[in-house]
Amino acid sequence: MQFNNKYFHSECETCATVEQVSQSPSTAVEQPETSFIKQYGIEVISFMLLAVGLVLDNYIKPDFFKGAVRLIWYLIAYFPVAWPVIFKGLKLIGKGEMFTEFFLMSIATIGAFAIGEYPEGVAVMLFYAIGELFQAAAVRRAKGNIKALLDVRPNTATVLHNGSENIIRPEGVKVGDLIRLKPGERASVDGILVDGYSSFNTAALTGETKPLTIMATEQVLAGMINIDRVVDVKVTKKYSESSLARILEMVQNASAHKAPTELFIRKFAKIYTPIVVYMALGVIFLPYFFVDTYVFDEWLYRGLIFLVISCPCALVISIPLGYFGGIGAGSRNGILFKGSNYLDQLAKLTTVVMDKTGTLTKGVFNVQEVKAVGVSENDLVNYTAVLEGHSTHPVAKAIVNYAQGKHLNNNSTAENIEEIAGHGLKGVINGKTVLAGNIKLLQKFDIIFPHEINTIVDTVVLVAIDRNYAGYFIIADELKEDALMLVKELYNEGVKDLVMLSGDKSSVVQKVTNMLGIQKGFGDLLPEGKVQKFEEIKCDKSKVVAFVGDGINDAPVLALSDVGIAMGGLGSDAAIETADVVIQTDQPSKIVMAIKIGHATRRIVWQNISLAMGIKVIVLVLGAGGVATMWEAVFADVGVALLAILNAVRIQRMKF
Repeated sequence: MQFNNKYFHSECETCATVEQVSQSPSTAVEQPETSFIKQYGIEVISFMLLAVGLVLDNYIKPDFFKGAVRLIWYLIAYFPVAWPVIFKGLKLIGKGEMFTEFFLMSIATIGAFAIGEYPEGVAVMLFYAIGELFQAAAVRRAKGNIKALLDVRPNTATVLHNGSENIIRPEGVKVGDLIRLKPGERASVDGILVDGYSSFNTAALTGETKPLTIMATEQVLAGMINIDRVVDVKVTKKYSESSLARILEMVQNASAHKAPTELFIRKFAKIYTPIVVYMALGVIFLPYFFVDTYVFDEWLYRGLIFLVISCPCALVISIPLGYFGGIGAGSRNGILFKGSNYLDQLAKLTTVVMDKTGTLTKGVFNVQEVKAVGVSENDLVNYTAVLEGHSTHPVAKAIVNYAQGKHLNNNSTAENIEEIAGHGLKGVINGKTVLAGNIKLLQKFDIIFPHEINTIVDTVVLVAIDRNYAGYFIIADELKEDALMLVKELYNEGVKDLVMLSGDKSSVVQKVTNMLGIQKGFGDLLPEGKVQKFEEIKCDKSKVVAFVGDGINDAPVLALSDVGIAMGGLGSDAAIETADVVIQTDQPSKIVMAIKIGHATRRIVWQNISLAMGIKVIVLVLGAGGVATMWEAVFADVGVALLAILNAVRIQRMKF
């Protein structure tokens, strides 16, 4: 006879790690559905035999159900659910791990049979097996969100070559190849949309259900699903370097970083288990020296109860499951935690240091204000856009985009274009000499302009036409829509200090900090300047400090922080690789969600620790005193483990 060993595993295996559900694309196999009888048949048979045995024992009491018949009946009920546990215990003893939950369960139940308490012996193993089935179901539920992420790996890619379509594996796609995406197909690699536009479902990567419209020359990421029309994408990264592959690697490695609480419980269980074994021996033998009417069977029964109660199952199962649930909840919401230890750190944050551009702002320059003097605004925009069209500077592009957005008809061309380094541009348009640049440009040509220009904080482009001041453009980055909400919610979550570090000029940084309500802001910082400032902030060892950034210049500070948080949608590879937490949607408000998930996970973990230890101590005392029976022992072990597991998976239902 073969026995089901599907739910028994060592303590290290009990932690449902991401690696257990993540397979390489070449080995991922869809598991067939298992029939109810095959999956639960052993437990059902054991339960029915136990139930019939209890009825025969307590109600019918037939003459034949005695002695060897009764023993064999309960052994048949016991052996199928007990053998995997006993076998695992023996296997671990062979590896030098004697004091495990399997050893405790085996000794306790064999002892129960030795003193004639057959039903209790069967019940312990049966309910332990049922508890493990619930635990396995809870693990599957906790894995669901992460497995959904892993399932977005496309198996094929359609590559266009000489007008024909070739279907190959994603690993074979090369940079520069053209791949075709039909409606309903998932991008297998990162690339640029060649022409036209289409809507894409990005939920697997970002957690956002709203489709994203991507235009020609914009980026398409691996894992996005094309919704609208057939489009072609030019590959910019090979599969192993794509955003999706990076995400999968982060998730697969998440369980390598254990939380301090998780590590403590593991160490505690290894010390605690042998102690309770020796205490159980004490419960059995020490009363011989102090009790006048010592009955060995009675005290053996109490010692066995003590052993069953003391199993650390609830701790070693539910605590890793709690952290795993937190990682899964983050994945569902577009937040990737690279380890359970970062969930703990987020729950203890006292200080958050943030970059500005790309983190709190969109990182895209736009025209905020136009003021024309002596000419119409349309003429000012036209002349300036024609001139700036000859520059690749982001500020110049902002003005050109602004002019295009106003749909102005302009067939003018610029002649005699001259770029004056550090100042701006000079050219001739429709016979008029046009200057566009900073204050130093107009000063260089002795053009008078209003002094209040000097008080403008943001980037300003001054324009002169035929040596006369004609107006200005104010160019600025825009705050992300939820930046203000982020700052407010961070304070609500118990963060005491907020600091901004930026390479932008100090006046702009000060303006943004004032707008958002951030306490301190430092600008004009090179990467080494950011590191220096951050080290000054972090020198107080009582602080738990997070840094939020997105650029390659943020990577050193991300590495120094207690928790490095990267904006993953548009962030640099260096920042994403260095960070401990990645926000896939580039939404600052998701930082608060990550902190809330950290708080919820930590709260659930400590609830489980308190529940398990509290009930165990109470029933241990009752068992040693002869008040608790084996049935109470089963509840204190399996029942508490089940309650802890159900509590741990609550995080999957929480709204953040």
